Amino acid sequence: MLDQAIAGLLAVFAWPAVGFLLLGILIGVVFGAVPGLSGILGMIIVLPFTFDMDTVSAFALLIALYAVTSTSDTIASVMIGVPGTAASQATILDGYPMAKKGEAARAFGAAFSVSAYGGVLGALILALSLPLILPVITYMGSPEILMVAILGLLLVGVLSDGALVKGAVAALIGLLLASVGPADAVAEYRFTLGTEYLFEGLPLVPVVLGLFALPEMVDLARQGATIASERPAFTGMAGMVRGIRDAIHNWWLASKCAAIGIYVGIIPGLGAAIVDWIAYGYAKNTEKDNSFGNGDVRGVIAPEAANNATKGGSLVPALALGIPGSLGAAILLGALEIKGLKPGPDMLTSDLAITFSIIWTLVIANILAAVFLMFTSNQIAKLIFVPGVLLVPAVLFFVLTGSWLGGNVDVGAWFVMIAFGLLGYAMRQCNWPRPPVILGLVLGGIIENRLTLSISSYGGFSWLSNPIVLLILAGIIWVVISSARKTIQSFQTQPAGSVDAATSSEQAPPPFADPRITLGLALAMMVVFAYAAFRSFGYRPEAGIYPLTVALLGLALCAVLIAGQIAIMKKRIQTEAESNSTPEGQFGSFLFVFGGLLAFVFLAIVVGIKLALPLYVFLFILLRARRGPWIALLYGAVAWALLVLFYDRVIAMSFLEPWIQEPLEAMLPEDFPAWLLL
Repeated sequence: MLDQAIAGLLAVFAWPAVGFLLLGILIGVVFGAVPGLSGILGMIIVLPFTFDMDTVSAFALLIALYAVTSTSDTIASVMIGVPGTAASQATILDGYPMAKKGEAARAFGAAFSVSAYGGVLGALILALSLPLILPVITYMGSPEILMVAILGLLLVGVLSDGALVKGAVAALIGLLLASVGPADAVAEYRFTLGTEYLFEGLPLVPVVLGLFALPEMVDLARQGATIASERPAFTGMAGMVRGIRDAIHNWWLASKCAAIGIYVGIIPGLGAAIVDWIAYGYAKNTEKDNSFGNGDVRGVIAPEAANNATKGGSLVPALALGIPGSLGAAILLGALEIKGLKPGPDMLTSDLAITFSIIWTLVIANILAAVFLMFTSNQIAKLIFVPGVLLVPAVLFFVLTGSWLGGNVDVGAWFVMIAFGLLGYAMRQCNWPRPPVILGLVLGGIIENRLTLSISSYGGFSWLSNPIVLLILAGIIWVVISSARKTIQSFQTQPAGSVDAATSSEQAPPPFADPRITLGLALAMMVVFAYAAFRSFGYRPEAGIYPLTVALLGLALCAVLIAGQIAIMKKRIQTEAESNSTPEGQFGSFLFVFGGLLAFVFLAIVVGIKLALPLYVFLFILLRARRGPWIALLYGAVAWALLVLFYDRVIAMSFLEPWIQEPLEAMLPEDFPAWLLL
């Protein structure tokens, strides 16, 4: 085996494989750093170019791209509070507050260090686990995967510490959203609102970008606002070095979270979309003296160590059994078949050198990406002191294109993004935790599907006695008891007359939070649950039982929340009304962001994306940022160039066919390339 490991290493460093490895790293860094562009999209784009490559070069390109997106996606999560990919959602909770305090460089140092560590550890575990993990993977059926999904969902109590009822309601909203589209058990569509766009369910990317990106853009769009509110004591390389020391100091936490990432990645169907939440919840529940959610560096270390390690874990079932642990692993399986390789025993025997080349590529790519980003992100960190109003158009450009790409290239994606942006804005103003919505949306389909399969396969609930199910059930009980203990302790330590811990948040309320706004949001949630329950009775039992159960639980918890909020209003409404006021420019920035987005959508329908989006960027800089026409024109020109040269010519994005397409084409000269405008 040692000979095969050395042969695999030498193959990776041979030319042209090493060149394609470096190219994959560069592409992965870009696709991870830009919100909406994911490693999956990058792999899909480059896959056709690997057909004529030799096997090692092809996998050097694909694996390197696949591996490093979970490192570079930290940039957007820390800098602007927008997840670069689904794997970096939890990083926002502490990474973005660190940037606001001017500690972006420190967050980067810690994140890149543990990302490399987690990625390397994941690759090593991949090498050691392949011959040993087969029996476990074979045994993991629907009941076991169901219980793991429930365990992940229950961590919402940890993620919403100090606001457990709000967190639970938000998670149930996510579970309800997961039922939009086709039912799992029967051929019936649910909650589509009569639009074909929802027939396939809610796409994750527009929902995530709406919930997390747009509310932050409202703050940044205020005149004079910057990401960082104060100059830090550690900046530049000094901050980076401090972050590296933080990672070394918390090596045991990083190791445990990397282990979580590896073995969650092994389980097919879970992977990066959930592992960062599990790792974050575990760290928050076990680390002492933490201030998670307020810029605690451990809140960056935990998810970043886990999400990189997941990549190695997801390749275990892919290479050993031909069962992809993630979408990225599924693409790699397709590449294996194209090259005439069969996952399974052959990858551990006759093709062992290829397997080791994949493992070595994971190791090298994670290390090189971390080093590269440590030297370059220092300059990126300086952007936190640039007026936010100048950054907003650039961010919204990628948010809009990312929603379009990740939302099935349909106008409906923009309406979904704006709708969830409004929801996210309201939740943010009411101290309502947003992450549980995404967690519920991701896990809802898994829970419904695996529950249906478990009951049908076992003829009931006898699967609850399976050994692995019992083991995971013990973990679930531990999470419940731990969360309950924390809640009781918060009640005991509350000063008299303070807000009920079950309905408050551990963070200070936003500047113009008002109990009446929170009450209004709770009532709106209750209306949504009531509507869902009513509609569920009209579906066939197999299709209606899941959303009905979720809706009834949501109604009960909303009633508890509303009762508590009314009690709070009686005690504190005068104080809140006197102490809270809308920050200067907040309402204007809200109108510019959301009103401008709606105007863009309708303009894009009329004249097309290539004209509407540059015009939107131009007008934002001219009217909101109040910069000169030449600066605004430069911004608009760059936006147009990116649309034409990158999105159209490089990745061949499908653009919207506008109303004016036919008359405009008729007006243009015959030899004029219409793709420059349409």
